[in-house]
Amino acid sequence: MPLSAAQQAEIDQARGEPRPTLRAVVPALEEVLYAALPVLDHGFVRVVDYMGDDAAVVQAARVSYGRGTKKVSEDRGLINYLIRHRHTTPFEMCEIKYHVKLPIFVARQWIRHRTANVNEYSARYSILDNEFYLPAPEHLAAQSSTNRQGRAGVLEGREAARVFDLLKRDAELAYEHYMEMLNEGEDGQPLDPERSGLARELARMNLSLGFYTQWYWKTDLHNLMHFLSLRADSHAQYEICAYADVMVDTLRRWCPMTHDAFQEYALGGARLSRTGIAIVRRMLAGETVDQKSSGLSAREWRELMATLGRD
Repeated sequence: MPLSAAQQAEIDQARGEPRPTLRAVVPALEEVLYAALPVLDHGFVRVVDYMGDDAAVVQAARVSYGRGTKKVSEDRGLINYLIRHRHTTPFEMCEIKYHVKLPIFVARQWIRHRTANVNEYSARYSILDNEFYLPAPEHLAAQSSTNRQGRAGVLEGREAARVFDLLKRDAELAYEHYMEMLNEGEDGQPLDPERSGLARELARMNLSLGFYTQWYWKTDLHNLMHFLSLRADSHAQYEICAYADVMVDTLRRWCPMTHDAFQEYALGGARLSRTGIAIVRRMLAGETVDQKSSGLSAREWRELMATLGRD
């Protein structure tokens, strides 16, 4: 996870200059504030700013009373209630800003979550680094035959080596041609004075989706949890899940009571349809229910049985 010299200097300066403040500060999150938390082979997640904490959620929820609560147990109970009953606005009072370095194909998935403020590294203005993502052997998997957007078994032996070599050689060749088209050295001067370089905004189109980009991503606590509920799920693509897992830990540091409720009711819980609830009631009454008599499609039935641990 290489950081540029400028990025490391910025981090060192920020972490070396404590600032007095009257606003809410969370010591556990301050421990990793500005630090680059590694993800994948060259990526990272950095928390660069935040506003609010668990107390801010409680304060917003109890605004009609004009005060918060005096007991931690009451705060925890209220946060659990809010998440359990999907009362979202109190969580919108807290915000967090991340600096993320990620492969372009992960960014294209990520950007579908539109409830955030995003500013991405511009390859029209700057030259992209020669950094691209190569899957670890255990993540080099074949296409699933039952799920069009999923993976099956891991490739092994010569087939795995061939695919890995293709990914690596294609990325290296793409970057070589990218630099050749730019015809630009580190000092901004032409490498070959006899020819003009292609505009950066055009030269970049030859690079693959495996190359790394960077952005600042700011969102509120409610929408962060919505993002994590989808991307930290076991069905999410591994690469974006790797980022979500790191961000779940930052949520734990930032708002521990909200994190616990999120784990309990979102990541660890399940939502049942009206028909699904009726099936569970029939089963509890001792009735034998199968897919044909359930009123569910085959896929819905499989999902319900998996939720109930009866698959």
